[in-house]
Amino acid sequence: MRVAIQTLGTRGDVQPYIALARALMARGHEVQLCAPAQFEGLVSDHNVPFAPVPGEFLALLDKPEGKAAVAGSKGFGAGFKLLKHIRPLMRAVLDAEWEAMRGFEPDAIVYHPKSMASPSAAEKLGRPCILASPLPGFTPTSAFPVPLLPFRSLGPFNRASHQLAILGPRLLFGRMMRAWREASLGLRGAQGASPVGTVYAYSPHVLPVPKDWGPDVLVSGYWFLDGGDWTPPERLKRFLDDGPLPVYIGFGSMPGVDADRMSATMIETLRMSGKRGLLASGGGALRVGDMPQHIHLIEHAPHDKLLPHVAATIHHGGAGTTAASLRVGKPMTICPFFGDQPFWARRMHELGVAPPPLDRKNLSAAEVASAIASMDGEAMRERASALGAAIQKENGCSLAARFIERSCAPA
Repeated sequence: MRVAIQTLGTRGDVQPYIALARALMARGHEVQLCAPAQFEGLVSDHNVPFAPVPGEFLALLDKPEGKAAVAGSKGFGAGFKLLKHIRPLMRAVLDAEWEAMRGFEPDAIVYHPKSMASPSAAEKLGRPCILASPLPGFTPTSAFPVPLLPFRSLGPFNRASHQLAILGPRLLFGRMMRAWREASLGLRGAQGASPVGTVYAYSPHVLPVPKDWGPDVLVSGYWFLDGGDWTPPERLKRFLDDGPLPVYIGFGSMPGVDADRMSATMIETLRMSGKRGLLASGGGALRVGDMPQHIHLIEHAPHDKLLPHVAATIHHGGAGTTAASLRVGKPMTICPFFGDQPFWARRMHELGVAPPPLDRKNLSAAEVASAIASMDGEAMRERASALGAAIQKENGCSLAARFIERSCAPA
């Protein structure tokens, strides 16, 4: 079977799909992964065939308008503020996705929710499609509200919140999608093919499967992409060997909204706590010059190789970083920036593996130091260890690959 995998977003929206692609390839399928051009090297390093889409959509986060939207928003507010900048870029992304799928001639299409071209391409090509998401929110349920809302429950309105979220893109981009579909695909209307199945790439130990979901929905477990033969550079190895396990602090691909203030806060936090720190500069949310001896700075490193050597993590709550922290059984503190990050922050606190989420806009060293003290607590460490052990037993990529095979098999 030839499987086109379509995804858009930051590294956390791409890396799990590389893992899925490799699982499908290991089962004998031909795969093409389509993602922003910035990730060509990452995808190619794992020997997965790659098709790029324009990178301007992703680069928007690092522009002044993108940083301003992140700085002034929580949850999905940043996305709404950026709509006027996103819309002009979308036509090029839609065209690139369509060309990639048409050229590959897939037997099935597996797509991230941000890939708005995929359902239409599936309709045009007459091929089945699978919605594959790192978070819930695209299958109505009465068990919990859609994750973009800052509520644990809306009671009888939980199901309606999901239905509204599903309709949201059609309301926001319907006119543009109708024009694109007619001009590029020769199709009428704004809606493409319905997925034949939906797979969610998180652990049922983290969020139980709702009883009102049917057999066409799978919660597979996380899709982990391991770091291969990576070994720590000599300076990092010496730092890790020279004292107690450090606290890892990193905010992934998040832009530097106020990097100097964030960095100063974290350095002061470590001083107050008497802890060693491992800081990852990543997308620029942290910017550090000269550092005290008890702090080591890296740009990035594979989480599966690095996090077993830390005592706890402080991060932004991206689905991938959250999963990596869970997998190694370490407590975490989440300081969400936007998107689904507040949802995962709340969920980790509910599970007892994290203190309450930090407020990025009003962050203080004393507050972060208090969170570190909470992570040192025996009950939180035991809960994180037990949850990590359960997640380590899962094989989300394998389950997802078999689900895709079953769902897309010819009738």
